[in-house]
Parts: sequence; structure tokens; C-alpha cells
Amino acid sequence: MTDNDPKGAMAQISPQRVGLKSEFKFKCHPEVSCFTKCCRGINITLTPYDIIRLKNRLGLDSEEFLAIYTEPHIMEKTDLPIVTLKLLDDEARSCPFVRDDGCIVYEDRPTTCRYYPLGVASLMHKEGSDDEGFYFFVEEPHCKGFEEDRQWSVAEWRRDQAVDRHDEINAEWTDLVVRKRSFPPNIKLTDQSKQMFFLSSYNLDKFRKFVFDSSFLERYDIDAQTLEKIRSDEVELLNFGMRWLKFILFKQGEFKLKSAEGDA
Repeated sequence: MTDNDPKGAMAQISPQRVGLKSEFKFKCHPEVSCFTKCCRGINITLTPYDIIRLKNRLGLDSEEFLAIYTEPHIMEKTDLPIVTLKLLDDEARSCPFVRDDGCIVYEDRPTTCRYYPLGVASLMHKEGSDDEGFYFFVEEPHCKGFEEDRQWSVAEWRRDQAVDRHDEINAEWTDLVVRKRSFPPNIKLTDQSKQMFFLSSYNLDKFRKFVFDSSFLERYDIDAQTLEKIRSDEVELLNFGMRWLKFILFKQGEFKLKSAEGDA
């Protein structure tokens, strides 16, 4: 995730940076008076792995999920397309998956929801940055979770909420987003590049068809083992797509082009 306010304009962000060893008190459960209020009036950016988990949970392909549950945006600082969770058109602007007794997709909830009440920022390209990361507290006036006695370190919270796996899978995507952010503002992507970024990041079912059913494999020499992996494993397909994007957008990495017919 890039640095942003994951809970919308109502959240108060503590300005200080906290690290993995930083401690805080927090617990959320149905007996807390504010239970599920943090799931309303929100702004949740979805990562590629969020979409994989949610679309599979709901039994939808990625294009169906994107059409029903997301809204597209262009990130101002990167000129890259992203998607946010589409909220219900009710007075509270609720998450479509929240009910009074909790989240109906809790096991597959988005990365931002797992981090809460922490926010995470990626302020620089991962090469040369430290392993601590950049975290901050998202404190909303209504939240009573901070009044609970359960104490955590940031590292313990990450493990408990299983965000380590999400961050690991999203790492190449995050790195690509932050890499683009380091470019001068006047360097813009073409519409075709934006479409390729969107396809490879979010619409994996369509991206798989693009790889296997278009002229892609006539242009790129992809080994059989990789083809087998990306045909059946969505995480492998996502990582493949990110490597390909870095190659076509930033000329980094290697994608072997097939020799044109007649070449020596």
C-alpha cells in the first residue's frame, strides 16, 4: 500500500512513525459499543491479492467482481489505475460485506481491514529501504478498541491478522507502484500502459486469457514450467504479470522474445 488514509476523511492519523516493536492496546469484538462502525463511511483501496481472495470467496470471476464491487480511480501521484471497494448507497455508506453482527467475508477481508487500526505507508522503493516498514495509527473518534486491555506490538498484530502473507504476495505490485511514484510528475503512462497495468493487477482471469489466447506466447518465449504454474495458480499468474509489467514499463528484468521467422 502507498501512504494514504485507509479509513477516509473522518480518521485521525497519528503523525509519528511506529515500527514493528512499537506497542499499543487494542481489541475489537461484538461487545465493544462501536462494533462495525469502522466498516462504514470508509475508503478501502483493494490490492490484487484482496481481489483474488474476495472474488473466489464469492464465486465470481475477476471481471464480474470488479463490475459489482469496485470503483476505478487514477492515483494522482503515480498516474496508475487502482480500485476501491464500492460502498452501499445507504446513509452510513457501509461496506457491502458488513452486517450488524460483523463481516460476512472476514476470513478473506481486505489487507487494509486486517491492518486496522494501523495504517501502512510505502514511502520509498523497497531497494535500500529498511525492513521495519512505515506504520501509523488510524484513530477514529468513535473507536473504543483502544480502551481495551489487550496489548500488542506491531509485529504481533501483523501476525495475528495474517497481513504478512498479503504483503508478501502484493510486494511486487507495491514495488511497481512506488517505483512509478518516484518518476517526475510530467512522465505519464499511455492509455494502453494503464490498461495493461489494470489487467495484470486486477482482472487476472482476463489476463490469463490474454496470455494464452492472444499472440502473447508467439512473441515471448515462456518455459513450460512457468506456463503450467500461471495457468493454474493465480498468485503465480499475478507475480508473472508484475514481472512482465516491469519489463514493458521500466525495461527491468528479462522476458525473452522469440526470434522472428527467418532470423539467424
